[in-house]
Amino acid sequence: MKRILVAEDEDVIRDFVVINLRRNGYEVVDVPNGDEAIRVFDENNGDFDICLLDIMMPGKDGFTVCKEIRKRSSTVGIIMLSAKSQEMDKVGALMFGADDYVTKPFGPAELVARVDALHRRVNMVAAAQPVEDSSEIRSGPFVLNERSRTLTKNGQNIDLTQVEFQIMECFLKNPNVALERNTVLSKVWGENYFGDAKIVDVNIRRLRMKIEDEPSNPKYLTTVWGYGYKWSIHE
Repeated sequence: MKRILVAEDEDVIRDFVVINLRRNGYEVVDVPNGDEAIRVFDENNGDFDICLLDIMMPGKDGFTVCKEIRKRSSTVGIIMLSAKSQEMDKVGALMFGADDYVTKPFGPAELVARVDALHRRVNMVAAAQPVEDSSEIRSGPFVLNERSRTLTKNGQNIDLTQVEFQIMECFLKNPNVALERNTVLSKVWGENYFGDAKIVDVNIRRLRMKIEDEPSNPKYLTTVWGYGYKWSIHE
């Protein structure tokens, strides 16, 4: 069963989300606030495929819940719900570790499409069985292990979400190749991704904070202006 935790304080919206997810085969646990979301997540030992979190909730807001859940699990999928369309809400959600966001109001088709897409990606990563010979990719001080889904820099582990790992995998398999934003979007989020391509930019920014010595002056994950990004090799 596909398990999803829904945290939304507005009863009408929460009921709408729960009904549509259950109609599409999800086992749903729903809570009305952020504190309950953390409690239920811990009581279930994080046994959820996806967490759907509203940003504006009483008590712990969605940003805080996202950050706390991400500390507990790098593999669970997280989608944020926001009543605001401001860019900073979207950027903030992704910087706290969310995989995607949906802006209210939204229809059932969009909601289910975004949840299904993230669920496929989470399970595809979990089920991946790399070939033994190609399980490790080395580039300068970095070693990416496809079997253990880990990245190290100078022997030190870098904690990545599954989305971040997939982005790194995409670039390390294409060293010194400029990749368009839409190419990265297609490879990581899927060809039928429903959302905004700017999600790539925010995740690149978040990745740089983890892998670069100077995130504001990146040495490895560099920008190709007007085109996309490139993994620059420095041996």
